[in-house]
Amino acid sequence: MKLRGAISGFGQVAALGHLPGWRTRPDVEIVAVHEPLASQRHEALKLIRNVRVYEDLELMLSGEQLDFLDVASPPAYHAAAARMALEAGVHVLVEKPLCLSLDEFDRLAAIAAKRNLTLFCAHNWKHAPAYRLAGELIAQGRLGALRYVALIRLRTEQARGVAEVSAAGQTGSGQSGREASPARRPNAMPWRLDAVSGGGILIDHGWHTFYLMHWLMGHQAPETISARLGFNPESGVEDVADLGLGFGDGRIGYAHLSWRAPVRRTSATLYGDEAMLEIEGDRVVLTARSGKHEDMSVSDAPDDSYHSAWFGNLAGEFEGAVAGSDRGAAANNLAEARMALALTLAARKSHQSGGSSVGLSLAKSDR
Repeated sequence: MKLRGAISGFGQVAALGHLPGWRTRPDVEIVAVHEPLASQRHEALKLIRNVRVYEDLELMLSGEQLDFLDVASPPAYHAAAARMALEAGVHVLVEKPLCLSLDEFDRLAAIAAKRNLTLFCAHNWKHAPAYRLAGELIAQGRLGALRYVALIRLRTEQARGVAEVSAAGQTGSGQSGREASPARRPNAMPWRLDAVSGGGILIDHGWHTFYLMHWLMGHQAPETISARLGFNPESGVEDVADLGLGFGDGRIGYAHLSWRAPVRRTSATLYGDEAMLEIEGDRVVLTARSGKHEDMSVSDAPDDSYHSAWFGNLAGEFEGAVAGSDRGAAANNLAEARMALALTLAARKSHQSGGSSVGLSLAKSDR
């Protein structure tokens, strides 16, 4: 039988990224959509034949027989939606970030473990052909022991998307321990530029670079991070981030993220004892210590903010975790997500202390 799934939050990420990805999975059917905004409920009805739409998430969870919920709302609503689904006995896939505080994260992980449910974060960049190849080359030992990973994300502006605040007018972002309600009304500002909705480049792009580094470094936890941030004068959220990570044994991670760049560019440099790998979009070049160059460029869909093909592969990984055939992937995914959240919080702390190095605290909450 097909897995019966629903989507919570039907904005552009859901419509242009998640939904096309789910449609590549023959054993999955999206049967319902939760979306408080009428215009986006109407869009779901246009795009998904025979779908049932709900303004209220609790009503959907009680009225539908679901196997999983795909949470694709703005970040401030992830924790509340995921908790409601887990408590209803439903597996959960959450668009990054999984949530906005470590207390929230640990509560959600505990509920999932107690109920034997899968809680999974959408780490889709691991399924980009260039980075999948990088992971394979590292695993094969082609680079030798990895020493350095630098990831650059240049954008001329933030991706567009509707900002939302709770229907009751609450402004809790989740960072203070409060969870924003899944009921929302539109705000004029795109959510990526809205602190209330969980905006900022650290959440939008930093999360990707953090889990990629963690994965490429062999699931090794960094020990320190230093950060310098630039802020949008109108919104007050960070739109530039310069980040240095220390992994111990002289291994270094570096990331530069910007929504102020004159060009769009996605690049990476990785090197180990034996070789260097350079990625520029789809162009991939391996240079051995001998100086020999090997063009290993990949083919991929045009670069956009939605990456539906990557999401389809991610959805397959989630299916395996739900079926119990890949418990290791589920455990690694949660470790990456917690690491990304801890690094995000530590980066902000570093910036507040003038860019000084901050040790990474990975102690789990007892709450």
